[in-house]
Amino acid sequence: MPESADIVIAGGGPVGLALARALEQFGVRATVVSTSTTASDRPIALSHASRILLERLGAWRGLNATPIRTIHVSQRGGFGRTLIDHRDYKLPALGHVIAYSDLLPALGRTLDRKPMNGTVTGSEAHAGQITVSVTSDPYSGQAIQHLRTRLLVIAEGTLPPIDAISAGATPVTQRDYHQSALVASVKTDNPSEGRAWERFTEDGPIALLPYRDRYALVWSVQPDDAHTLAALPEHEFLARLGTAFGRRAGAFIEAGERGVFPLQLRVRDPSPVPQVLTIGNAAQTLHPVAGQGLNLGLRDAWELAELAGSWPREEIGGAEFVEHYLRRRRLDRVGSVRATDLFVRMFSTDDPFARCARGFGLFALDVLPPAREFLARRMMFGARALP
Repeated sequence: MPESADIVIAGGGPVGLALARALEQFGVRATVVSTSTTASDRPIALSHASRILLERLGAWRGLNATPIRTIHVSQRGGFGRTLIDHRDYKLPALGHVIAYSDLLPALGRTLDRKPMNGTVTGSEAHAGQITVSVTSDPYSGQAIQHLRTRLLVIAEGTLPPIDAISAGATPVTQRDYHQSALVASVKTDNPSEGRAWERFTEDGPIALLPYRDRYALVWSVQPDDAHTLAALPEHEFLARLGTAFGRRAGAFIEAGERGVFPLQLRVRDPSPVPQVLTIGNAAQTLHPVAGQGLNLGLRDAWELAELAGSWPREEIGGAEFVEHYLRRRRLDRVGSVRATDLFVRMFSTDDPFARCARGFGLFALDVLPPAREFLARRMMFGARALP
């Protein structure tokens, strides 16, 4: 007889592990299916709300987190800027930057039930339950085990089963921004002192996030330019970065290893078939301009666990449960997707009228504290910041 669980989670990334731990806290039996991978040392930005969530899960203590205390937003070649400061909201920080390689094991250590090694490759619904096929090799197609559950949650966007499970369902909505992100760690001759920078240029945004004794750089440019920049000698790369960003953060004096990845908006039906939900990057992959991707996924996980904990066990995964979850998440999810997309399209053009409008918008945020507070709380807490 197949092993059973109330919920099976496909994907052992931060969102999947956070969901599993939250479900344990709410008394819901969950099984995580994940392949063993080495976590990269790449920096990731967490909002203040995500810190609170990780504290609730018992995963925050001991993390080497660099606080973001202020965020300076400006545009190149135009007037207007705004400064968001943690002291205006009586918070210790607006967010934090941590290493992915620190976060993943911290979440893993909180679990009472460790992940099952394997990959979900298919599912079959019947009589109010769903049987999930798990393989050690997703390309062999040979199942090594079957799990019986009430709900399958796909928590990673790169898993092989997503398209197979959702075949015939609503297709993915996709927007190609014709940009790539060049990522690297860079150092300036001025200490960051907890300040993050968002600088909008005609090619795309440049973000500098305080990370340990340096900055985590996310530089959005045309794909060909990104690869050219990544291949430059260090001194030439730093000179190009200094020209694009300016000297507000100081002179750039050092750059680490550089990487490039394409930037797209991908939004999937959060319930492609009955008794299946997608969350995190499996449901939506966003441009990094506002740092909302992982934070939105963690909110997905917490609200799903909270709902499952209050729901009769035998009805988890049913049509009413799924619809209730989708209603709860709709405002936050749709709002975050649209706001991120709007930021990219408004701030990645050299049109003089758009530049002028951006300047007035940044100026208005700077002189109107209620507007600035609304934006800051929306970025930190999602839809819970709304009236």
